Amino acid sequence: MSQYRVLSTGTLDAGVSFQRPRQNLPEHVTLDSPAMDAMTDLAQVTAETVSANVSVDDAEQKMIASGVRSLFVTNQLNQVVGMVTSHDLSGERILRYISESHSKRKDLIVRDIMTPQHKIEVLEMGNVATARVGDIVATLKRMGRQHAMVVDRDAAGAQTIRGLLSATQVGRQLGQSIDTTEMAGNFADLALSG
Repeated sequence: MSQYRVLSTGTLDAGVSFQRPRQNLPEHVTLDSPAMDAMTDLAQVTAETVSANVSVDDAEQKMIASGVRSLFVTNQLNQVVGMVTSHDLSGERILRYISESHSKRKDLIVRDIMTPQHKIEVLEMGNVATARVGDIVATLKRMGRQHAMVVDRDAAGAQTIRGLLSATQVGRQLGQSIDTTEMAGNFADLALSG
């Protein structure tokens, strides 16, 4: 063992964070660019999650700290049971819930305002892989959504969430704002009407 050296050690600094995988999407795209150039690929980036029992304020703080606008809501088995977006936490939906339930915002948990899994529409990875950015913009507008979840399937046909498409991300890459409210709103608005 004499050919190996002992490395010096230290202690962990207070306030230290940890490295997260980063996907390097192109800074600029056109409507004719491949849709994959705008998709957050969960094969390359770790998904941000939250428990359904966490307060909405804590969920909002997690979004801010993580630099994301949506969180997958997961159970103890790490299965996705819903989704919550920044719009859900600050938009009409939470105000309506507070008014109708006579609750205070500080008493609300993610489960109260999340879009449940069975109401989340998804796009198939096979379709997204052959689509263009313009197809994604048209789809988001037609859906009236800020986000679209992309699923892949295994050999048995079981879904796995593969990625996320965001109107904000696409707009940033296109250099223009994408307004998807003309058709329906976002996940939350459709969940309330469904």
